[in-house]
Amino acid sequence: MSRDHRADDPAVLQEALGSFVRAFGLHQPETTPCGQPISVSEAHALGELAQEREMRQVELTRRLRLQKSTVSRLVGQMSARGWLERAPAPNDGRGVVLRLTPSGQRAAQNLAQARRERFSRLLGSIPVHERAVVLHALDVMVEALDEEQ
Repeated sequence: MSRDHRADDPAVLQEALGSFVRAFGLHQPETTPCGQPISVSEAHALGELAQEREMRQVELTRRLRLQKSTVSRLVGQMSARGWLERAPAPNDGRGVVLRLTPSGQRAAQNLAQARRERFSRLLGSIPVHERAVVLHALDVMVEALDEEQ
């Protein structure tokens, strides 16, 4: 079997990822790929905070893989929307603990439902025999990106 040499061309990878970003809607900064009218960063923050009762802001920064100043702005925006509250971290005068408000919990639930529906449709569009290959390729990409850092 002959090898596809295009797979060794960084430009081909760049084009493929660019096409994926556009098709999935990741280039639209004010809307999530599942069509919700919030930023992708806010959506990821809501998802992380919904998994925990409370979380230190430094942990949210680590999980989102964003700069500290970016997360500070994000937390400010989400607080202004009424989605989260900030409190001083116990035993740490500089630390901040974040908790979703009831409004934030509703926003996170709505987002999770939209995400389940979108990914269910997407999965249904991928032929059954290709699904494991797609998931494996995504895992390999994440591992490669982690190694770069």
